[in-house]
Amino acid sequence: MKRNEPVTRIMTPNPVTVHQKTKVSEVRHLLAEGRFHHVPVVEGPRLIGIISATDLLRLTWGMDDERGLDSLLDHTRTIPEIMRVPVTVTPQTTIRHAVQILAEGRFNSLPVVSGQNLVGIVTSRDVMKYLLELFDA
Repeated sequence: MKRNEPVTRIMTPNPVTVHQKTKVSEVRHLLAEGRFHHVPVVEGPRLIGIISATDLLRLTWGMDDERGLDSLLDHTRTIPEIMRVPVTVTPQTTIRHAVQILAEGRFNSLPVVSGQNLVGIVTSRDVMKYLLELFDA
């Protein structure tokens, strides 16, 4: 097994991001329509937080009216209120170390930062794809 490969081997570079002033409903739509479940929150290139589909699900559980839901979210919540401070890794972090962090089960993504700037994201799905490659090798 390639224990010392860096996370850059499996990360998604330049992930879709949002800003603090983005409407919460826009984030909800991004997560609902995208092929991803985590959206980093940035100020310029600097990572300041992350929002997951689970975070939004907690806010919207039991609500069925799409238009009413968006309006309610936009008038009662802001991105800074719902985002979390993420655990991060650097481009030099090994895949093995990233897997150890993800295996703790507290979350399913690790933003990759150089200094404070977001350069990518590693998710549990990225790790599973990598494992499949190893099994096929």
